Amino acid sequence: MHIDLTGRTALVTGSTQGIGAAIAVALARAGARVGINGRDEQRVADTVESLAGQAPGADLVPVAADVSGDEGAGRVAELLPDVDILVNNLGVFGAADPLEITDEEWRRYFEVNVLAAVRLTRLYLPGMTERGWGRVQYVASDSAVVIPAEMIHYGMSKTALLAVSRGFAKKAAGTGVTVNSVIAGPTHTGGVEDFVYELVDRDLPWDEAQRAFMREHRPQSLLQRLIEPEEIAHMVVYLSSEQASATTGGALRVDGGYIDSILP
Repeated sequence: MHIDLTGRTALVTGSTQGIGAAIAVALARAGARVGINGRDEQRVADTVESLAGQAPGADLVPVAADVSGDEGAGRVAELLPDVDILVNNLGVFGAADPLEITDEEWRRYFEVNVLAAVRLTRLYLPGMTERGWGRVQYVASDSAVVIPAEMIHYGMSKTALLAVSRGFAKKAAGTGVTVNSVIAGPTHTGGVEDFVYELVDRDLPWDEAQRAFMREHRPQSLLQRLIEPEEIAHMVVYLSSEQASATTGGALRVDGGYIDSILP
């Protein structure tokens, strides 16, 4: 399948590392102009330089702004006033005793993981519908449905994203704009390595630690390994394409599969 996104402008939030960076590279390789977003201006500039080496000739736009607030979202809209492909990837995660998560932390997870995506959708969806073409995506998680006991606040925010995605898909019905969420499973990023070592012996080499984590904390996985960021990116690129024009209102799984699946 040849996917050509030439002429399209994409914004990937939280794209200075991990899944977001992989998505940005993949979209750029498909021909899209891609906004690289992060809070720190220097880090964004460094990421643009790094990703340009992975996608020669790519048109990468630095978009330094904290999109978890109104001011940052407004700044993004100034730098990229017209976006055809919005990938709401920004998110925070971490393990915590459910009874020790403070009100402040509950609010922070909702603000960053949910409200930031809602805010940007409000900003860009009207232009997409007016032009008669657009793609809005939310990077959700298997934690949205299979809520880990140590990540209830994170799971709550990702469950909310599934509802947000479905609702905005209905709002965009018949306009030529598709809205979907991608249910990502445990993915191999630097941040996840830190998370894994919070739950397994830090003295274990990474390969052993990864296997121990999956065996002890995600035993339902059919894949039985962490997912690579590029594997998430492949799905996002497909959903961004003309080939996915009949796929909307969906929650597409890149979660490694489940032995006894309760996901659609």
